[in-house]
Amino acid sequence: MQATRTKRTLFILFQAAVLSFILLVGFGQPVQAIETIARQAFLMDMTTGEVLLNKNADEPMAPASMSKMMTAYMVFERLRDGSLKMDDTFLVSEDAWRRGGAKSGGSTMFLEPGKRVRVEDLLRGIIVQSGNDACIVVAENLASSEQAFAEEMTTRAREIGLKNSVFKNATGWPDPEHLTTARDLATLAKLTIKNFPQFYPIYSEKEFTYNAIRQINRNPLLYRNNNADGLKTGHTQVSGYGLTASTFKEGRRLILVVNGLATKKERSREPDRLLAWGFREFNNYKLFSAGEEVTKADVWLGQEATVPLVIEKEMLLTIARKARRKMKVAVHFENPIPAPIAKGQKVARLILTAPGRDPLEVPLLAANEVKRLGLIGRLGTALKAIILGDAE
Repeated sequence: MQATRTKRTLFILFQAAVLSFILLVGFGQPVQAIETIARQAFLMDMTTGEVLLNKNADEPMAPASMSKMMTAYMVFERLRDGSLKMDDTFLVSEDAWRRGGAKSGGSTMFLEPGKRVRVEDLLRGIIVQSGNDACIVVAENLASSEQAFAEEMTTRAREIGLKNSVFKNATGWPDPEHLTTARDLATLAKLTIKNFPQFYPIYSEKEFTYNAIRQINRNPLLYRNNNADGLKTGHTQVSGYGLTASTFKEGRRLILVVNGLATKKERSREPDRLLAWGFREFNNYKLFSAGEEVTKADVWLGQEATVPLVIEKEMLLTIARKARRKMKVAVHFENPIPAPIAKGQKVARLILTAPGRDPLEVPLLAANEVKRLGLIGRLGTALKAIILGDAE
């Protein structure tokens, strides 16, 4: 004979230790939006991946020189795997000098044809000076041609998660088929920061001198915002003014991509405003650590009366500060849980809800194994339930 089991919802408010988390939690899409004059904009928290602002983030767009981040990424990978060294030198071809030099009308490192240049200098020429000539030299020396290198860029971009990017050259020079998205550029920025901490600081350098010519970094945030440390600007007539930026403040890193701005002044002010909004209006809140006990559940016909319910992974959420008190957290499970129960078995669901947002559901696991009672024990438990009315 078996007691009746019921579906049970247990609100976390019952547990004082968790109450402090409840009052500080929120999740999902932002409860308030902010307008932007950018044609495309994407703002995300790097740690949690939470999207704070999305305006046409998956719309194909011309990235201009922001695509040089992918060129640099390809060099970073070769430096990391040892096939390339900073002191290696590349030959400057006549074509790279002609198409990427001062007479081309684009940004240049002022390389000289027939000279050999260190990879370290070429990287700074790409990142700090946005040199088209430096990009072409890298492409020609790492592949059979710039076109072949661009094909490698596209292939590698897809492999690392840039799902909507097509590169036709190494520089970002206008081409109707050379396209990416704001989301893809944010993903590339995140991977650059995460995978190459030894090289990423180059993006924060404010100037670089080569061939006795000093040039400053075009990223306006490096001069306006003490917390900004990257990444790359871009501009063509088609793309407008764009910027992929990253800012680290009080333990949080935000990544922003804007494009389609009309002037340099807008590119200077608008990213600063959007990043300030992201830090001001949102915060990261830690609910539970990995393996932390959330609550206990009763066990039916088990050798233990209860089993602790734990969360598998750390729960860190980015939410609007004003929305945190509207958050509700509940645990759903069948009560009591029938034995046997295996350690790590999914036996409950932690559900977070907020007005106007899709619920966030996380499984809770049994912290311990609970074996089933023997025949005599099961009969005794069932009889006790009948006589004393323990069953729900």
